[in-house]
Amino acid sequence: MYYSLIVLIVLIVLFLSSAIRILKELIILIPVIDKMVRVSLRLIVMDVPPQDIITRDNVSVKVNAVVYFRVMESIHAIVQVEDFMYATSQLSQTTLRSVCGQAELDQLLSQREELNSKLQEYLDEHTDPWGIKVSNVEIKHIDLPVDMQRAMAKQAEAERERRAKVINALGEAQAADKLAEAATTIRDHPIALQLRFLQTMREISSENNTTTIFPIPLDLFKPFMGLVDKLKQLDEPVKKEEKTEA
Repeated sequence: MYYSLIVLIVLIVLFLSSAIRILKELIILIPVIDKMVRVSLRLIVMDVPPQDIITRDNVSVKVNAVVYFRVMESIHAIVQVEDFMYATSQLSQTTLRSVCGQAELDQLLSQREELNSKLQEYLDEHTDPWGIKVSNVEIKHIDLPVDMQRAMAKQAEAERERRAKVINALGEAQAADKLAEAATTIRDHPIALQLRFLQTMREISSENNTTTIFPIPLDLFKPFMGLVDKLKQLDEPVKKEEKTEA
């Protein structure tokens, strides 16, 4: 009788040890009927494998991404879907193909923030019944075909050359404007020309040149030019007389 009581007590202890789990509160599980599943409530980082995508302008690319989410309602995550991790992964892959396939290649490369927002909103909406909150989605890498990489490199080089030519043309236009302003100033202030002349002479003399050129103002030749004109006028009557005698 004593041994039977001991066996019964041991069986009761074993039964209670398999039926009771201590978490935040005491939970009694019915063996075989109830099952305890532990669900992490921490932030989960899920890597979305590369997906073959054809953009709206018919360019084939591979895109991968990363999804940040956490379980907000553990009961929904276990009851509403069989495997919430697998379901979230598959939904992320199909959503990535769908959203990126609606964009052109230029948008895919330059508007990642907008695409990330669209992915996050779509995933968060469709995982909400599972008790999951998607906090962020980031496109990690876009793998382009080799021929497309060459074409984009040529396009970028042509764009850089175009910008260089535009900048050069703007510089020449600004220089021409400054020269026009300088010419106007010299015209209105003749002494400025003399100062510039002296400055040029100083720059020439500071160099080790064997030959120095001195520009002569045209004003020095005006008296001589007037004398030449008078000589021409005096010579005209003599030529007329010679023609008349002939």
